[in-house]
Amino acid sequence: MFISYTFIIFILVLFLLYYLIPKRFQWLLLLAANFLFYFSAGTYYPLFILTTSVTVWLAGVRMDFHEKRWKEYGEAIKRGEVAKPSREEKKAEKAKINSRKKRIMLICLLFNLGILAVLKYSNFIIDNVNAVAGEMKFSYVDLILPLGISFYTFQAVGYLLDVYWGKCEVQKNVLRFTLFVSFFPQLIQGPISRYGDLSETLYKEHSFDWKNVRFGLERILWGYFKKLVIADRISVAVGMLTGDPEYYTGVFVFIAMIFYAVQLYADFTGGIDIAIGIAQVLGIRVEENFIRPFFSKNIAEYWRRWHITMGTWFRDYVFYPLSISKPMKNITTATKKRFGMAGARRVAVYISTMVTWFATGIWHGASWNYVVWGLVNGIIILLSEEFTPLYEKFHKQFPKLTATWGYRAFQVIRTFLLMCCIRLFDLYDGVRGVCKQFVHMFTQFHRNPVTKQEMIDLGLTMWDYGILAVGVLLMFIVSMWGRNGSVRAKISEKPYIVRYIVFVLLFFAVLLLGSYGVGYSAQQFIYNQF
Repeated sequence: MFISYTFIIFILVLFLLYYLIPKRFQWLLLLAANFLFYFSAGTYYPLFILTTSVTVWLAGVRMDFHEKRWKEYGEAIKRGEVAKPSREEKKAEKAKINSRKKRIMLICLLFNLGILAVLKYSNFIIDNVNAVAGEMKFSYVDLILPLGISFYTFQAVGYLLDVYWGKCEVQKNVLRFTLFVSFFPQLIQGPISRYGDLSETLYKEHSFDWKNVRFGLERILWGYFKKLVIADRISVAVGMLTGDPEYYTGVFVFIAMIFYAVQLYADFTGGIDIAIGIAQVLGIRVEENFIRPFFSKNIAEYWRRWHITMGTWFRDYVFYPLSISKPMKNITTATKKRFGMAGARRVAVYISTMVTWFATGIWHGASWNYVVWGLVNGIIILLSEEFTPLYEKFHKQFPKLTATWGYRAFQVIRTFLLMCCIRLFDLYDGVRGVCKQFVHMFTQFHRNPVTKQEMIDLGLTMWDYGILAVGVLLMFIVSMWGRNGSVRAKISEKPYIVRYIVFVLLFFAVLLLGSYGVGYSAQQFIYNQF
């Protein structure tokens, strides 16, 4: 949706109105824009996001009511208005308040995650039941899957848990809270914002700031470049390579996974650039979602740099609560005699890690491919943790080697290729099909020679490959240049003529080199499906 002409007109009109109307109405204009955007994606979609917004808001208000009752009770004791309770009585009253809050939180949590589960996973469950049910088969259900349901549900659930834990203030205005849940730039593929972060600028009155607007427009333009010039162009070749896995095997599997890495990065970060740029034009700060992930030296670091808001969401709302939960404490106690305290704690951490990565995988898609993808990530991270003492010993033994640029480059390339291999679960149908292609990448390496004609048969001309090479090089240069500060800020320090030339060239690159063609239909962002 971000790359349709209708959407471009929509945001230009929004930008204009946003700074023309009285500032006190800006947030209401944004709320209206959210629902206009969402309604255009599906007639019934607004009903789902409204349901989530209202139920989570009510739960937050109700939990806040009980928390205030507890505070008022304490103040009444201090003022002498009620008899001072014994320690046991005070503890019992606090437990009663906490029990009510927990009940409200759990009902709301299960209701909203239940909506997500039913809409997204019903057919996946039916498919698996049918696989083991013998002759009795269940029919698939035809359900609406609202745009961005995984993103806005997680955003709302994060707020619900933060209120329950007392980490953020309750939003008393249901319309303002709905604005937080439905903020349209984030609906397609994130970032997944925390209420405490986004609310700092979302509800404020914003005056026109040319620097903010210019930086936002530049970020949007850069996002369009990555999406239209690189991602949509290379997607043609990726589609050809994965569409005929029987022919495109061996070395072509390697080419497919490298091409897909470029496509996914340009597509996903391009969409995030557009989302963050739109927010910045409106004076709203949205969290960064990528920090040069392909420069990571291991998988754990990669996930601290890739889709950051998703990773931190699962860490804070799944891993941490699970790892300190009562069941995990019971597991630690039960395994203490067998493995010792250090080993018992490790078992609890390993279980929590694998559950978290299972949830991460299934969140990405209702498919065993994504479940296995998540579990493989978790296993590699745990193995890496186990081998950490050996790595440290190796570094101490060969300090000159490990301090070299070449060794760091080896770590980066190793991590990149490892993540590319794991991403094969995105590319091929079925876990068996993925494993088959992975093996063929090594065993059938010379089956089909890579010739110039074979590469052209993927649907790209030599001109296309040249554009892709320049585009990838440009992304690399921008990433390197951005290590020590904002690239846009650095460009803004250059003479006016340099700034003008840079962005005029970028604009015409998008306009002239974007992957349009006859009968062009913009490719959906890859993360839309999640």
